[in-house]
Amino acid sequence: MLNRRMFLAAAAALPLAAACGRSGDALERARGDGVLRVGIAGEEPFGYADSSGAVTGAQPEVARAALATIGIGGLEAVQVNFDRLIPGLVSGQFDMITAGMTITPGRCTQVAFSRPDFVALPAFLVPVGNPRGIATFGGVARSGQRLGVIAASSEKDYALAAGVAPDRIAEYGGQSTLFRAVAAGEVPVGALTALSLRNELQRNPGSGLMVTRPVEPVVGGATVTPAGAFAVRPADTDLLDALDGALDALHSSGEWLRITAPFGFTADNDPPAGLTTSSLCALPADDR
Repeated sequence: MLNRRMFLAAAAALPLAAACGRSGDALERARGDGVLRVGIAGEEPFGYADSSGAVTGAQPEVARAALATIGIGGLEAVQVNFDRLIPGLVSGQFDMITAGMTITPGRCTQVAFSRPDFVALPAFLVPVGNPRGIATFGGVARSGQRLGVIAASSEKDYALAAGVAPDRIAEYGGQSTLFRAVAAGEVPVGALTALSLRNELQRNPGSGLMVTRPVEPVVGGATVTPAGAFAVRPADTDLLDALDGALDALHSSGEWLRITAPFGFTADNDPPAGLTTSSLCALPADDR
């Protein structure tokens, strides 16, 4: 049986403040308020509210540690569907995205990303035994199977780049709805980060599903590195610079791995030396 968890509405589950009228310098405002408002998508293990309503996940916990070193004592979170994260940031609903968002060239035209915080390869959610032999996005395209993804996700873009027809892609609002769609046979395969899929599978024993080996996505004929980061508005350069300095310290000291290990991250998820946000923003234009 699937574990159909009940989620509280964002207004009840998460500490919220007024959604509009956010102006001025985000760093100084957060220092004055003692908290920074962040956006999450309810996706485990990246950023979600636990059963008590407390905001947690790898990125909120890393953010707490980083922000504490630059004079910001805590987080307030607003939970929205993944495809509403960038609009929410741009409109001032919150000041930073802490949801495991992948750096892509298209997103770089709308928001400013921090240094890469982690690398998380995608994988596929399929029935046990993988009867259709799905192993790559190209394989999905050749099979003609319908593919389930989260709306506005990088997995959707990887699928399109591999030749999956747009009308063969079904979009879902979140991780759990995608999982349930595959379990119910609504779509035969789903794509998301291996971290997210394994997390969901662990919380839903007896689903009859399995997660394939992670795959390196290909865009424009080149293998791309799916690196996630924090995102702020482009004008908030002071916040971004301070955050990057704090993140550098967490990664170089090993503290980053200590914080993220309880959420399933390993040293393999630590971005390799030399991987930069600017290089990821300059990847082929197909990777929107």
